[in-house]
Amino acid sequence: MNVEPLSVTITDAPARVVSTCTVDSLFHVEVTGIRSGINKVPRPEGIKLLTHGVLGDVQGDTEHHGGLFKAVYAFARETREELARQEGFSGLPDGAFGENLVTEGIDTDEVVIGSRWRIGGAELEASVPRQPCKTFAVWMGRFADQAGLEQRGPWGRRFTAYGKCGAYFRIVREGVVRPGDEIEVLSVPEHGVSIGEIFRGLTGEIDPASAKALLTWARDTETPVYTSMAKGCLAALQSADIAFEFPASLITDGRGN
Repeated sequence: MNVEPLSVTITDAPARVVSTCTVDSLFHVEVTGIRSGINKVPRPEGIKLLTHGVLGDVQGDTEHHGGLFKAVYAFARETREELARQEGFSGLPDGAFGENLVTEGIDTDEVVIGSRWRIGGAELEASVPRQPCKTFAVWMGRFADQAGLEQRGPWGRRFTAYGKCGAYFRIVREGVVRPGDEIEVLSVPEHGVSIGEIFRGLTGEIDPASAKALLTWARDTETPVYTSMAKGCLAALQSADIAFEFPASLITDGRGN
């Protein structure tokens, strides 16, 4: 595939949200039959973040999207623009990756899991990486066709190889977020494990030391961990022959499972 991990320079500007996006119209994915909400467009008036998601937004595949852990999706504009350049696009619009919050001046991939941000009237907690799906691949194929670009291989694999996925957040306090709102980092857990580290680890194996640090923090603070992330961490510990007890009650997909 000839894909190198993406190197991105985040702008030296105050961390802020530069665009807020919600679904424009449903996108029909023929290969799955899903009517997806990935078609996001900017909403200059702002969006309201609710515990179970963004007001007025839609998830077509509720088995893998939405829920408490994936209430809102953020992606750094700097990262999207560099990824677009690597793929040969002249540019990709805000919302192109299905993101609700487009940021500037902060790396959404390197935010530490469990970090809390205040944006506008809402408070968010970094929860889990985004993993590319068939819908995302079909959607990006549409952008490539419109740009007259030949696809260079399976999009999901390429996106994963770049090592940048953006970040999902759960909503700690509901509120409205508008373009221009500054991002105030309220707290950062000491375990130091980032969204990006887990994303890159899920394609191979998560570093056992990071897995233990993350799960120890979650156990000690009684913080639920998204199912695939918890299982990936526990598998890494098992492979390294590290004994670790983690409560099953703290493993959930945030959708009642």
